[in-house]
Amino acid sequence: MMQSLDASVFLFFNGFHNQFFDSFMSLYSGRFIWIPMYAALLIVMLRRFPLAKILLLLVGIAATIFIADQLCASVIRPVFERLRPSNLANPLSEFTHIVNGYRGGPYGFPSCHAANSFGLAAFAAVMLRQRGFTLFIILWALINCYSRIYLGVHYPGDLIVGAAVGTIIGLICYAIVNAVYRSLLKAGKVRSQRPPLCMLPALRGGINLMEVVGVLTLIIIICYSL
Repeated sequence: MMQSLDASVFLFFNGFHNQFFDSFMSLYSGRFIWIPMYAALLIVMLRRFPLAKILLLLVGIAATIFIADQLCASVIRPVFERLRPSNLANPLSEFTHIVNGYRGGPYGFPSCHAANSFGLAAFAAVMLRQRGFTLFIILWALINCYSRIYLGVHYPGDLIVGAAVGTIIGLICYAIVNAVYRSLLKAGKVRSQRPPLCMLPALRGGINLMEVVGVLTLIIIICYSL
C-alpha cells in the first residue's frame, strides 16, 4: 500500500513539466552549479570562526557528505534494491517523464542527493544558527529534492528517507566536531581568537553572504533556462 501511495504521489508531481522547468530542474539538480555557494559558505566561516575550528568544521562537513552518500549508496541501496521510477525495468517508467534521457543508476532508495543536501543543510544550520539562513538552506535542500522527482529518478519515499539520514548524520557530525573543539580549547591545545580573515565587510541588514550568492546562482539558472 505504501509503495502504491509513493508511486501515485510521484506520478502526480512528476507530471507537471514544461521546457523551462526541464532546463531549470536539470541545472538545479547539478552539483557544480552550486560551487559558488559552497565557496561563499567557506568565506562566511573564515569571517566568523578561528582557524582551528574552521579546519575541524571542514572535516565535519566532508565527513557528513561522505558518510551520508556512502551509507545510502553502498549500504542501504544494495539491501532494498528498489528500482528508480525511471529505470526501464520498472513498469512505472512507461509513465515517467524524464529529461534529456537521464535515468540515473539502477536503484534509488534512499536518495543520495537528498542525504547530501540535507546533511549539509543540517550541519550548516546548527553551525551558523541564523533563522534566515536556516530557512534559506532548508528551502534549497527541498527544491533539490523536488528536482529529483521532476527528473523522474526518485520516489518521494526515497527523498524522505535520504533527507532523514542526511539530517541525522549532519547533526551528529557537528556535535562531534563541536565537542572535539571544546575539548581542545579546554586543554589549551587551540586558542579562541578572532576570525583569521575578514575578507568582506558585513552586509547591511544582516544578510548572509551565502544567501546572496545562492540567490544569484538561482537567477543564473533561471536566465539560462529561459
